[in-house]
Amino acid sequence: MKQWFLLTLTFFLGFHVKAIAMNVSVGELHIIDDFSSKYIETRPIRVWLPDGYSDTSEYSVVFMHDGQMLFDPTATWNGQAWDVDDVAQSLIDEQKVKPFIVVGIDNIAEKRHAEYFPQKPFEAMSEEEIAEAYALKRGPNQLLFGGHQVQSDNYLKFIVEELKPYIEENYAVSKDHKEHFIMGSSMGGLISWYMVNEYPDEFGGAACLSTHWLGAFDPEDQKMFTQFYGYLEENLLVPQQFLLYFDHGDQTLDQYYPPYQEKINALLEAKGYVLPATKVLSFPGTDHSENAWSDRLHIPFEFLLGAISTK
Repeated sequence: MKQWFLLTLTFFLGFHVKAIAMNVSVGELHIIDDFSSKYIETRPIRVWLPDGYSDTSEYSVVFMHDGQMLFDPTATWNGQAWDVDDVAQSLIDEQKVKPFIVVGIDNIAEKRHAEYFPQKPFEAMSEEEIAEAYALKRGPNQLLFGGHQVQSDNYLKFIVEELKPYIEENYAVSKDHKEHFIMGSSMGGLISWYMVNEYPDEFGGAACLSTHWLGAFDPEDQKMFTQFYGYLEENLLVPQQFLLYFDHGDQTLDQYYPPYQEKINALLEAKGYVLPATKVLSFPGTDHSENAWSDRLHIPFEFLLGAISTK
């Protein structure tokens, strides 16, 4: 059963750690409600610490996108959450993973697509294709990018240059960046593989759940996927340099992903990305939702934080 934890009002390096009742089962959740940046819009950051967290220990750390969807289903737009606290604590208690903390990075809803869309593949399109992309809609009255320029390179800089140093300064995390990981779903899956390939020295691996290979929402339009594929074909780094996990279901939005993922799988294999450092899974019968990702979250956690190492 979920329990309420009331955090103590604290200040770290000028940031306000919000005193808030948060619905988590285990561990402790710190919420920095106004983490400012010179690169992107100010937003909340959520730091989950496992039971028994100690300043004298050294923890791995998983950075996760869509932070507001990770812990408390009573506070999300769809009544679902990843239940990260339950899954992570259970794995730690069972000694299936190294002890770790989770840093959830909230999205800004209207900028989510612009911040999570890999920028170099986007800018490799022709001027005409870019203009067409900015005119695309994801609903009757909503532009795909919300009227914002693609800015994922700035989002990456925020994480690497501002957020990661703050976490290293204020929490007992390993200074070995091979013990730092990145994870997300859907558009968060896109930005996760992009991030680990752009900053391989900053992360030991990435987990990409239900990766939104379409880029937009027309399954017949492959222009954006072609750019993702081309970027990976030209820029994939040395195999085994980091851990790489992909998965997908086959219901709702996930129904469109299998043929795209199969093409990526073939490319990965051709480039030498194979087990044990690369894992790709499919989950027939599962949909595109936080509940689905929660049900299989233990798998990427164990993959990233288990015995396999890229050192």
